[in-house]
Amino acid sequence: MAVEDEIQFERDGNVARVWLNRPWKKNCVTVPILERLDEIITEVDKDPDLRVLVLRGRGGTFCSGFDLDSLQAEYIGSSTAMEVAVISAKICDRLYSMNTPSVAVLEGYVTAGGFELMISCDFAIASDDAKIGDFHMRRGLFGGAGPIYRVPRMIGIRKTKELMLTGKLLSGVEAVDFDLINKSAPADKLDETVEEFISHLTDKSPFQMRITKMTIDRSLDADTQSLMVMEHLAVGVTLNSEDAAEGVAAFLEKREPKWTGR
Repeated sequence: MAVEDEIQFERDGNVARVWLNRPWKKNCVTVPILERLDEIITEVDKDPDLRVLVLRGRGGTFCSGFDLDSLQAEYIGSSTAMEVAVISAKICDRLYSMNTPSVAVLEGYVTAGGFELMISCDFAIASDDAKIGDFHMRRGLFGGAGPIYRVPRMIGIRKTKELMLTGKLLSGVEAVDFDLINKSAPADKLDETVEEFISHLTDKSPFQMRITKMTIDRSLDADTQSLMVMEHLAVGVTLNSEDAAEGVAAFLEKREPKWTGR
């Protein structure tokens, strides 16, 4: 299959839907798939009509990790072993840092590289019976695309150690309790839950969405004084935007705003 068939990109109104499409391998990824994801991220961020990216897997599984056949053939024991981590980390960071908010929809296995993709998204919604975990420990491997610096910021040091050192898998319900994902839902209510959730993202000002997401993303890596300056700059930029003028006018005129994204 061509890589465009293994990771599919669809525009659905103002929603970008990205599907991992290797269900016969539980949607495990390869370097070409990750590189294609990087291209999609660039395309989505350049399109002012797209307000949210939804990442999902075909066949009832999100992603079970990196393709171990490819890993064994090309990287294990090779001088290029670090390359797979560098590529994976770069693209997961692109997903994390993109201007457009992203939502991971979790079903079946969400493990190893799939877990790394999930924690790189802004939001995650799971089926109650999903199987979510880092899992690298069970294969004698180490996750190189975010677990040691993203997961502790989400759930704390002790829960991170519990998750990563044991290699345990959480259900969707347990992952909510771990503060690892936003919501879980019964399998037959998952689509409805996802659509209701993203509706609260697609009706907001895309300009303010970018500014707010950017400042939140950087908030854990800076001191308080720097963050205060960043907030003040963000307020100044926002108050000079067309969307701010439209939002205030729409409120005063008792109508829905018409965002321009500027």
